[in-house]
Amino acid sequence: MQSVHDGQCGLCAHFGEHHQGDGQLTQIRQRRQAPETLTDECGHPRHASLHLVVTPISGCDGFEPARR
Repeated sequence: MQSVHDGQCGLCAHFGEHHQGDGQLTQIRQRRQAPETLTDECGHPRHASLHLVVTPISGCDGFEPARR
């Protein structure tokens, strides 16, 4: 498991936004830990055309905190 901190993708509103009801996403945001092998598409509007795939510990200057 990797620790996820403020400003990283795992806590961003755009990480996993295509499957918001996913229990794993909820656990990452509550526990602030994620599996090393987890990746997901970045849904940030500025990156949509790039189809970026990121890890929960990735980050960018477009971070928007996920709602709790």
